[in-house]
Amino acid sequence: MKKLRFGITIMAITVLVTTLIAVKNNAVNQTAAPAVPGVSAAQAILVDGKNGKVLYEKNADEKAYPASTTKIMTALLVLETLEFYDSPLDQKVTVPPEAEGVEGSSLYLKAGERIYLQDLLYGLMLHSGNDAAVALAVIAAGSVDLFVERMNEKAARLYCKNTHFANPNGLFDENHYTTVRDMAIIAREAMTHKTFRAIVSAPSWDADREENDFEHFYNKNKTVHEFKGGTGIKIGYTKASGRTLVASAQRDGKELICVVMGAPNWFNDAYTLMEYGFKRLEE
Repeated sequence: MKKLRFGITIMAITVLVTTLIAVKNNAVNQTAAPAVPGVSAAQAILVDGKNGKVLYEKNADEKAYPASTTKIMTALLVLETLEFYDSPLDQKVTVPPEAEGVEGSSLYLKAGERIYLQDLLYGLMLHSGNDAAVALAVIAAGSVDLFVERMNEKAARLYCKNTHFANPNGLFDENHYTTVRDMAIIAREAMTHKTFRAIVSAPSWDADREENDFEHFYNKNKTVHEFKGGTGIKIGYTKASGRTLVASAQRDGKELICVVMGAPNWFNDAYTLMEYGFKRLEE
């Protein structure tokens, strides 16, 4: 009888110890999980760049105005057009009259100027030239209106159901809108193109312009200068749209894409979310 009691006692102690260890491990795991951050952005999303899995979202399907992050789609369509026609980037094109004097951020293009396509693309994505967007739209599609039609067709093919473009540069228009979820989809698609990746990750670019001395394009996206592993993508701002940012980064084979809109602390929001994301991917 004493042996039986002793055996039961040992078993009870073993069960108790095992339970305590399990509880302790569970508590450690819960403690190790990164805290969900707060951001200033009205709309935000963070996705795994490899598979599109959403790691964080805030009002991700709420209507937002993209400003110059629009140019992600513009660059994507131009690059796809060049690939379709097997047309090189290092060819000179003629700046159309429509591109001269476009308001906002500018490469100071002049009608009739001969300029390399790659210089227009770097000027579009790094310096955010609104005139470069118009020039590329006309060159790629024949007119801005036809190019905008293609932008919307591409958005539809990507199942971006809450997006509508009215121009190629993101100047404010009530009929020019998106969501952070849709913009993350567009950005992921653009990042499948090696040339796009090379452009948006460049800290700066020196254009070869014989007819204009504005040749140095500094990347306005601080992500590539400040954030560890930063690889792009595009900033945007208008008074009506507010601050918008699509940011990307890679670390240890992992990739993140973050979109924030209506974001007073745009870069801090993106950096906070991406640090959170990398911790999540380590779990």
